[in-house]
Amino acid sequence: MSYSPSLSSGFTSATNRSRFISPQSGMCSFCTEDCTGTCELAQAAVLGSKTVYPMTTGTNQIASEKDYPIDFSHFNINGRVFGAQGVNETSEEATIFNVNLECTYGNVNLVTMTMPVILPALIKLNWQDYFAGAAMAGVTCVIGEEARNNDADLQVKNGRVVNFPLLGKALECFRKYDRGYGQIVLQSNIEDNLMGVPEIAVEKYGVQAIEIKFGQSAKGTQPVRRMKDIETARRRQQLGDLVYPDPRDPAIEKAYNDGICPNFNTYGRLPLWTEDSLKEHIAKLRNSGVLNVYFKMAGYDRGDLERLLRIACVENIDMVTFDGAGGGSGYSPSKMMNEWSLPTVCLEDAVVTICKKLRKEGAHLPAIIMTGGFASEDQVFKGLAYGDGHIRGIGLCRAAMAAAMTGKKIGERIKSGDVPQQYKAYGSTAEEIFGDLPDLRALYGPKANAFPPGAIGVFSYLNKIAFGLRHFAALNRKFNLALLDKTDLIPLTKEARSLMNNEWFMF
Repeated sequence: MSYSPSLSSGFTSATNRSRFISPQSGMCSFCTEDCTGTCELAQAAVLGSKTVYPMTTGTNQIASEKDYPIDFSHFNINGRVFGAQGVNETSEEATIFNVNLECTYGNVNLVTMTMPVILPALIKLNWQDYFAGAAMAGVTCVIGEEARNNDADLQVKNGRVVNFPLLGKALECFRKYDRGYGQIVLQSNIEDNLMGVPEIAVEKYGVQAIEIKFGQSAKGTQPVRRMKDIETARRRQQLGDLVYPDPRDPAIEKAYNDGICPNFNTYGRLPLWTEDSLKEHIAKLRNSGVLNVYFKMAGYDRGDLERLLRIACVENIDMVTFDGAGGGSGYSPSKMMNEWSLPTVCLEDAVVTICKKLRKEGAHLPAIIMTGGFASEDQVFKGLAYGDGHIRGIGLCRAAMAAAMTGKKIGERIKSGDVPQQYKAYGSTAEEIFGDLPDLRALYGPKANAFPPGAIGVFSYLNKIAFGLRHFAALNRKFNLALLDKTDLIPLTKEARSLMNNEWFMF
């Protein structure tokens, strides 16, 4: 059998013509000369190198299609019938409503969340309601890297950003509904740093937290973007992008005018930090007024995982998010999305092992977050339990954005009088159809009634996650999620048992 998808995909819009597939190559086992060219090989024959990237980004989300040989479905959730931890052992107090989901993190500036969930970095699709819904739910959210590229009104002077209106709008989405829980964080990559984004974010827009990105599960390198002409390439170069070939080179300009110039591409700079350069950058951020510093890391080599965690301990980093294979949402190379990085449960196992080692050495660890393919409350519970007390929360990115998009679309249809058939049984107005709207209004009082439907969708989705978590915790008679550990999980397969017994990483 093959764990990899064939040369067809939902995010490349390619299809294999035959239902008979060669497992090793992913090609149709019978490839004919009269094929009209529908698979990924045919796309590459026509469109070339740009087919390394999905051509369906923009108004869509994208995730891995690889069927990994182990994931959290290989575990069931345990249950107990005696005792109660975290509350008094009485039937009146040992209820799902008394399960404590709150968690706090931070070294100097403490941040409390209503539940052990964050919404990881994103700045596409319905980001407005993604951030607003995070504030309503009381969890931390992150504005994605290169948000400046989405700002039509961005102003740059001498290679530095001097006006960034979109950032102000993104922050206001969260701040408008901020009720004292969670935090909105700005992710900043190398290009952002070179253009002074962290500085203007703090000085002009009051950003309190910055996330330094090392990588994500679907995009281990930075993206390549093809430019349509030499003028566009020059504009991107003036904004600080690396452009290949160099559009300022007279020989390239002549080749372009003669019609023999290769394609222009921009390439995002790879993060090539050292301990010293990171220390200097973090000190600069804190001196500028940043209160919380975050890291974003993917499933790289385990030596890199440990090195980064050691740096995080030394530099008193507030939170590190580890992103495992299986997730993804942005502009990510297709094969990279499917074929690189540690699957999330394996990445978590490696991270937890390193955390235990560092704690034995007396290190002060940051809050650790796992993300990468989580979408439902059972998966969140399993991720927390597998953490053995070292995992502070779970990142829900694509799923939360799906809720933001769906809530917005359903709200628009309700407003136009076109209620979807599956919801007509509940009524015809937003008040009747959005089931958790009373819970939301109870938090803000009678004066706050004009909630965006997309944000209601995010709040309702996270409310469902919280409600489900309470049930699984109570099932195990643990009324504080800090008590969860691997004894709350039942391995179902040989692979799951091998991972839990420290026998999986044999290389």
